[in-house]
Amino acid sequence: MNTKLKLSAIPDDKPVKVTVELPAEVHRDLTAYAEVMARDSGQPAPEPARLIAPMLQRFMATDRAFARLRKSRRQTP
Repeated sequence: MNTKLKLSAIPDDKPVKVTVELPAEVHRDLTAYAEVMARDSGQPAPEPARLIAPMLQRFMATDRAFARLRKSRRQTP
């Protein structure tokens, strides 16, 4: 079964280290998401922490209000 996840691959990019505390439930969900990705791709499951940045990127990229705000701030001299 091929699941339509919003993430497909984790890009290999030089990271900036940020330390966050996640609720245990969120970590469990990230682990489950990684397992589904692995099952669908046939690749090893990524570390759950590696999913956070792409998920945040995807969230911000699809947030229309945020996009409008960014656009308006770029146009303001």
